[in-house]
Amino acid sequence: MKKIQKRTTVISIIAAVILILVFCYTTKDRAVFFMQKRKLPIYCVNTNDKKIAISFDASWGADKTDKILEVLDKYDIKATFFLVGGWVDEHPDKVKEMHKRGHEIGNHSNRHPNMTKISREKIIKEIEITDSKIMKLTDEMPKLFRCPEGAYNDLVIKTVEDTNHYCIQWDVDSIDWKGQGADLEYNRVIKKTKPGSIILFHNDAKYTPENLPRVIENLKSKGYEFVKISELIYKDNYRIDNAGKQILN
Repeated sequence: MKKIQKRTTVISIIAAVILILVFCYTTKDRAVFFMQKRKLPIYCVNTNDKKIAISFDASWGADKTDKILEVLDKYDIKATFFLVGGWVDEHPDKVKEMHKRGHEIGNHSNRHPNMTKISREKIIKEIEITDSKIMKLTDEMPKLFRCPEGAYNDLVIKTVEDTNHYCIQWDVDSIDWKGQGADLEYNRVIKKTKPGSIILFHNDAKYTPENLPRVIENLKSKGYEFVKISELIYKDNYRIDNAGKQILN
């Protein structure tokens, strides 16, 4: 009788261990599956070429924009500007000037809402309104979109893609909007930049105009080439890994 009980106990333990292992394995698989299915914007590009893109978000204020454009002209660099519709309304001449100087203009929504907190219909409206404003001034329809506050979820990314835009994030953040200090912001950018990086600045940040020349000179001395985001990213036959890096299939 004792032998039977012992054998039953052993069998029960083995069965329990097997069930635990199966559960852990399938749970892990489900986690990986969901992680792979999560939609992400393009943070950077996987490339061996030392190409990078500088981008500026313009949501309010314009006092630093002219200086930024002068610096970019001096170094013959074309950047990508993501514009909020309200900013476009207030500064149409600057939008035209950006376009005239060969810079790329992307959509940054109309009123700068947190896109994760509004409906699909409102997301589409935010994009369409700003597209129309930019198109009216430049005769070019934006193909890039950047989420206000960098906030997104699956619905936001899917909706942006459905409006025929590439959703663009960044992997190098100057955090210049905080005005923490020129050296701190400069070192932050230099340290994090790598081939395929997308760098984020803001048009109204305190130290950005004085930092731009030395950022550009430093990175150029390392062999980096500055291109517009649309020239950096892959347009098709790519995937985005779980870090937001765009990779050719």
